Amino acid sequence: MAKIPLAWAQLTREKMRLVIALAGIGFADLLMFMQFGFRDALFESSISFHSKLKGDIFIINTQSTALIAMKSFPQRRLYQALSFNGVTSISPVYLGFGLWKNPDPNQRNTRQLMVIGFDPTHPILDIPEIQNNLHKIQISDVVLFDQASRPEFGPVVEYFKQGKPVETEVDNRRVRVEGLFTLGASFGADGNLVTSDLNFLRIFGTRRTRGLIDIGVVKLEPGTDVKAVVDKMTATFPKDVIIFSKEEFADFEKKYWQESTSIGFIFTLGAAMGFIVGIVIVYQILYTDVTDHLPEYATLKAMGYKDIYFLGVVFQEAMILAILGYLPGFGVSVVLYNLGRSATSLPMYMTLTKVITVFVMTVIMCSVSGAIAVRKLQAADPADIF
Repeated sequence: MAKIPLAWAQLTREKMRLVIALAGIGFADLLMFMQFGFRDALFESSISFHSKLKGDIFIINTQSTALIAMKSFPQRRLYQALSFNGVTSISPVYLGFGLWKNPDPNQRNTRQLMVIGFDPTHPILDIPEIQNNLHKIQISDVVLFDQASRPEFGPVVEYFKQGKPVETEVDNRRVRVEGLFTLGASFGADGNLVTSDLNFLRIFGTRRTRGLIDIGVVKLEPGTDVKAVVDKMTATFPKDVIIFSKEEFADFEKKYWQESTSIGFIFTLGAAMGFIVGIVIVYQILYTDVTDHLPEYATLKAMGYKDIYFLGVVFQEAMILAILGYLPGFGVSVVLYNLGRSATSLPMYMTLTKVITVFVMTVIMCSVSGAIAVRKLQAADPADIF
């Protein structure tokens, strides 16, 4: 009897029911994949800037909460870092959001992007395209444009690659694009510009004051104990600034999006809802299957088969549904990840962690449904059925 594929035979007996079940499980998996994908894209895009920073220690205002809400602090705080052993150089960074005017004469709409300013003689971003164009941004009103920005900023990349001059306005200041780089959009910024600190101050005019910076970047000698220097700086500096290592600075940004906004919670809730929807769908399928075959199960029960045998059959059905339902959900998710990455410029990638996480959740989802559905069979009495 053990050689008879009873679970598979029962599932394939009603082929349309099986197809509907697999579609339901696939949809639940798809929902979980997409929620996890958007959530991870949020966190990864939020620290793409941090990951490219060339530094070991970072100083920000205590009132700053994230890159989209930075508060300035006096640059003299950064100069104080030079007094600590192991410090080799310091670099001030300016951040601000400016209104970019679409260079397409047929559009001319405006959209906000992040402007990053720094001293070109002390580059702070580990991006080859920026390194190769540092001499250009030293020229007045010259900027570099992030080619991974959203397409709503206009045909900047197309114009530049065709050799056409790209001139437009940022906060009513005329600028010229003389190079491209790749950083990527995020939930906080749809696009990015890089320029010199002097050009940054020209663009923002009276809105920004020289000497008030947003991030202080500190580089240490190789082999220096970063944590020890951070601790010394924290104990010495006035309490109007926070001192971070690079990892702590990235975690600070992630924490903001995860705990201080509703976005992280929404995506996690969406994944949980997909899990619950999957449990309901699988339960309905397995419960109906058990009900339809109750007389057959009762006959086997009267012949001496124990509840553990029927539990095994139902769990086999649950595992078959889990595996067959997971595959189309995974396949469609890969396609939608590619579409989402193209449409939003966010780093939506299918990772091994997501693959394993959703598969384990699918197995748990089907197992829970099977455990609930089999209770009807365990309570059934052959004498009552016949």
